[in-house]
Amino acid sequence: MTDYFQGNFPLQSVPLTKNTVNRSMAQTDDGSGKLAITIAEAGSERKAGEILLLRVAEVSYLSDYFVMMTGYSRVQVRAIAAAIEAKVESELQRRPLRTEGKAEGSWVLQDYGDVIVHIMMPKEREFYNLEAFWVHAERISLPNSDDGEDQPR
Repeated sequence: MTDYFQGNFPLQSVPLTKNTVNRSMAQTDDGSGKLAITIAEAGSERKAGEILLLRVAEVSYLSDYFVMMTGYSRVQVRAIAAAIEAKVESELQRRPLRTEGKAEGSWVLQDYGDVIVHIMMPKEREFYNLEAFWVHAERISLPNSDDGEDQPR
């Protein structure tokens, strides 16, 4: 059991202020936090909706952050995934360890080790409701993200 316990938790987490994150937070020493913010920005640039960052380091050993976002078509989900890969590779020189679901395009999962990305269509996001499963995680949202108000019909 102790093989999986992460000791030495960071004393500072990504600050949470009224559920918003600003660009200055990316300047922290937290490398996985910077990666998560870069991923969220890439998704936002491709018009991903309902972008949510969850800091799961204190409640799970799987990763430090989950980044969840919605794409409104299979083509958009794939485009968001490609944009994330390109931005992270160019800015942070990292590639995902694994990518699943690109062929189907309804739910793409990108595993960067310390950050796991979920890009889902609205039906999949509602059905699986990962936000509720990780309710104990610290929630961080971006101020520029689409909160579902301008969704295509």
